[in-house]
Amino acid sequence: MERLDRLEAVQSMLLEIGQLSTSCSDITAFIEAVHRALGRIMYAANFYVALADREDGTVRFPYFVDEADGSRDPNERITLASPEQSPTAWVLLNRQTLVLTAADFHERLRSSGRWGSGSVPEHFVACPLLDQNHQALGAIVIQSYSPEQTYSAEDQALFALIANHVSNALQGLQSVERLERAVSARTAALAHEVAERGRAEKVQHALYQIADLSAQALDTDALSASLHGIIGELMVADNFLIALYHPDTEEISIPYFVDQKDSTPPLQRFPFGKAMCSYVLSSKQAQLHDLGSFRQLVANGIVTEPLGNTEIASWMGAPMLVHDKPYGVIVVQSYDPAIVYTKAELDLLAFMASHVAVAIARMQADRKIRKAKQELEQQNAALNDALHALQEAQSELVRQEKLASLGRLVAGVAHEINTPLGICVTATSHLVQELKLTREELAAGEMTEESLATFFDVVDQSLRIMTTNTQRAAALVRSFKQVAVDQSSGDIRSFNLDAYLKEVLLSLQPKLKGRPVKVDVDCPKDLVLDSYPGAVSQIVTNMVMNSLVHGFERDQPGNITVRAAVEQDGWVVLDYTDDGAGMDKDTLDKLFDPFFTTKRGTGGSGLGAHILYNLVTGALGGTVRVESAPGEGLRYHLRFPQSQRKTK
Repeated sequence: MERLDRLEAVQSMLLEIGQLSTSCSDITAFIEAVHRALGRIMYAANFYVALADREDGTVRFPYFVDEADGSRDPNERITLASPEQSPTAWVLLNRQTLVLTAADFHERLRSSGRWGSGSVPEHFVACPLLDQNHQALGAIVIQSYSPEQTYSAEDQALFALIANHVSNALQGLQSVERLERAVSARTAALAHEVAERGRAEKVQHALYQIADLSAQALDTDALSASLHGIIGELMVADNFLIALYHPDTEEISIPYFVDQKDSTPPLQRFPFGKAMCSYVLSSKQAQLHDLGSFRQLVANGIVTEPLGNTEIASWMGAPMLVHDKPYGVIVVQSYDPAIVYTKAELDLLAFMASHVAVAIARMQADRKIRKAKQELEQQNAALNDALHALQEAQSELVRQEKLASLGRLVAGVAHEINTPLGICVTATSHLVQELKLTREELAAGEMTEESLATFFDVVDQSLRIMTTNTQRAAALVRSFKQVAVDQSSGDIRSFNLDAYLKEVLLSLQPKLKGRPVKVDVDCPKDLVLDSYPGAVSQIVTNMVMNSLVHGFERDQPGNITVRAAVEQDGWVVLDYTDDGAGMDKDTLDKLFDPFFTTKRGTGGSGLGAHILYNLVTGALGGTVRVESAPGEGLRYHLRFPQSQRKTK
């Protein structure tokens, strides 16, 4: 009957443990209830539970009742000992039940010197509390200090069974406990986050307001009053001032001042070095002081000549800096002992001061930019007038250069025509004289067959001379007429490029005459351009004249080659090459610049290559590339459309 009663008590206890695991939320209260129930089925005067924390390697005793060793702090965490030093540690680490007698304890103490930290029991039973993964949650221990109270094998088996149920219950309780802690921590974090977010939104709004102020053309008083209102929304700022630093005079001015004790600032402007504003600017750090620390600064001579009412309860000053450049100081202070500023408010004031400094710097920069813009607009207007005049002068010089080129062509052709015409005049005069003598012989009846034959020979020879020279003059005149008209008219017409190049070179014959420079033309006979012949003649003329002036010395022999071809895309490639002196890279880079010449004062205008470039890229709608090196001559590579009518 006693055995049945005990089994019923055990069954009742297990049911109670199951009910407690669902109704109880506190681990200590749960273990205490288990202890009371355990006492009904076996001796349990000394009972405790140890819970392990695998993350930090510690153990705590949420419930500890012992007749000899008293109680323990349930929240105290103790570093887990080694299995050789503690029976509780042995159970936790080996995850096995441990049963010891007093003799076992003493034997362990003799062999290792230490075995546990409490009193030596008469009988000790400890079972591991294992989770579903067979990992140790902790250990449950029951012990006796009396030889009359020991635990039988049945007691030990029941205790192990109870330990198993306690393990299951503890897993749920620990999960609930962890969840409650997590919920509590998350709730606190959310509350803090909400508070911080609200504060951040206020700060963000303040920053938007400051940025908006910097974009407005406000005077100093309006700006300062607006800043006071903005900062007053973030903290108590009943006493507020803004000080501005003037680096040109090394002074500090007070454009804005609101104080409960003083209606006006003691000084509107004072030398840098006085008062707390100078101290803050010198330190380049935000300062937080109370009355005691403020008086200590004055006593130590760190702050000289303090200005205004010094009976402060709390004082903050933040420098307005942009890249360590000082713009001024913002000061907030309190005379009320109930209003004491904190480090968080100091950091906020410093943060706002840095943004105010940026706003002030921006406003100052905007004023300078507006002033500079006005000056720049005036200078631009003057420069535009000068540029317009320069462009007009340049256009006139270019036009004069073209006319001068045409004039030189006229002079050269006139000089060249003079020779054949002079020969014709001489031949005509000689023929007239011979005709007169022949008539006299005929009238005198002295005409002989020999004298008549001689007269005929003179006539024949004179006519041949006259025919040759008049044809030569006619060719020069025809070439000059066409080239001159083309250069002056600027109209589009169709022309054979090969024939036209030869006409241009014929018109340049006076310049080539007497120079040992040979000019070759390699051009398809059927290449017809529908373009501006005047531009082509001017380009070829300028290239040849540049070679004669810059590429070859007066008596230096040389070769000039002009090659033309048509590409598949309907573009003409014109390559001009001479084997003259060439030029270095610096000169080559400036070749097409207007008025640049290496023959200044000796006939070079500096417009020949410039006009060439403008005609190729403008009138002909093409491109020009030039290559040269000292001693390697010069090459122009031109590309332009075969027909200008298609591109217009």
